Amino acid sequence: MGMSLEESLRLTVAALMQATGESQRTVAGVLGLTQTQVSRRQSGAASWQLDDVDALAAHYGIGALDLLSGPTRACEALPEARRRTVPASGANGKRKVRSGE
Repeated sequence: MGMSLEESLRLTVAALMQATGESQRTVAGVLGLTQTQVSRRQSGAASWQLDDVDALAAHYGIGALDLLSGPTRACEALPEARRRTVPASGANGKRKVRSGE
């Protein structure tokens, strides 16, 4: 049997946080939760709620079904403008690239 939807959602939220450079504290603010509550959801000690899914999808600019489809699909659906920028390796180091380029 594959992973549960709950586990998939935890992995997806972690992947989106990584892709955008956001912290649990940022996600907590979006959801009206504390960082500790987000940490408990991410560790599996507490469950994500359907309202959380809607709010997370809206925050990341993706559909709720993309969010529930797993980390790969969610990150593919993530708008380019939401991806964090990382310094490119180069002589001057001033050029910025989006993660995933």
